[in-house]
Amino acid sequence: MPNLEFDRSIFTLQEVANSISRTILLRYSSAFWVQAEMNKLNFYQRSGHCYPELVEKRDGKIIAQMKATLWKEDYARIDARFRSLLNEPLKDGIKILFQAKVTYDAVHGLSLWIMDIDPAYTLGDLEREKLLSIQRLRTEGIFDDNKSKQLPLLPKRIAVISIETSKGYADFINVLQHNPFGYPFFHMLFPSLLQGDKAAAQILTQLKRIKKVRHHFDAVAIIRGGGGDVGLSCYNHYQLAKAICQFPIPVLTGIGHSTNETVSELVAHTNAITPTKLAEWLIHQVHQFALPVTEAGNRIAHATEMLLSRNTHEIQHLAKSLRAAVHAHIQEEGYAVKTYRHNLWSFSQRYITQHMHHLLLQENTIQHLDPAKVLQRGYSITLHNGKPITSIHSLQTGNILSTKLATGTIVSVVQSTEPNHEQEK
Repeated sequence: MPNLEFDRSIFTLQEVANSISRTILLRYSSAFWVQAEMNKLNFYQRSGHCYPELVEKRDGKIIAQMKATLWKEDYARIDARFRSLLNEPLKDGIKILFQAKVTYDAVHGLSLWIMDIDPAYTLGDLEREKLLSIQRLRTEGIFDDNKSKQLPLLPKRIAVISIETSKGYADFINVLQHNPFGYPFFHMLFPSLLQGDKAAAQILTQLKRIKKVRHHFDAVAIIRGGGGDVGLSCYNHYQLAKAICQFPIPVLTGIGHSTNETVSELVAHTNAITPTKLAEWLIHQVHQFALPVTEAGNRIAHATEMLLSRNTHEIQHLAKSLRAAVHAHIQEEGYAVKTYRHNLWSFSQRYITQHMHHLLLQENTIQHLDPAKVLQRGYSITLHNGKPITSIHSLQTGNILSTKLATGTIVSVVQSTEPNHEQEK
């Protein structure tokens, strides 16, 4: 009851709280079903209780928000059903349909007591988002665009979107690096979250980075370890799926689950059920190219060996015949050389003898024409200034002349000259 002071009714805070509690209890006496997004689960390990934060959004903005309580026993039962149906625990960031009662506590205020959660609704919401994304991509005519991208015959340069600590990523790299054929693969990690509300945005960011350096890669691989369908909801995101459709090189997915494929997997060039299977598929692609080449090389080597084997005798016979022909030809040419040498020697001797006789004749003639011998035969030579006189016209009166005889020299002076008139005629 309120206290009366100065004609006013004054209530204590507890009385007000109790009044509100009674009113709510009368108005909300039974449980009802509510749909909302569980922004945060707020699980406390020590007590086992949860205090979820529930929100409703419209166009990305929160239009309603309320606290809730999920007691330990209820949480254990509901979480087990989620794991059984969705292969995922109850967690942050999912839409839920839950049964609740309105409660009011004088200390903790208004909240919803969550009594049950329907996991089928959460799964159905994911399916609705998936179908809407597929329909939109088909309407835009880009659903199969990435599938039409040409994968190189040797897809060995892979840009990987994953987390370095992910087991799926470790399995993928291990299979590539230790393939039994020793094929070398180049890979580069572009780290990103792989599940949750922020995963789609981060994967989109890394796709944009790879697009700028796409000439360094043959394909993009989105790698994720195992998980349930709730964890995969980001792969139904329309913008992410659209980016994969329109990516300029093939996008490969190995996000590790065995249920229905997500939109990103459906539009990707190639999808594998696990990262390991995707790595094995890449190895198989390289092997498909390498195996015929290896087999062709083996066939060529075998054919060459057979050809050489079949023709070895013929080659040996030809070699023997060639050696005999060469030897005979050498002998024949040797005889010819000897004949040519003998003929050359004989010809040379005759030629030398003939020319020696001719040279002796010329020597005798030259000796016979020696000026000294000519002088001995009674001839003389007249010189003027040391030069023989060949014409009287070169002389003048008073010139001093030297006349050589066999026995000596006569010096004379020109007193007059008399031309030979008969020669002039």
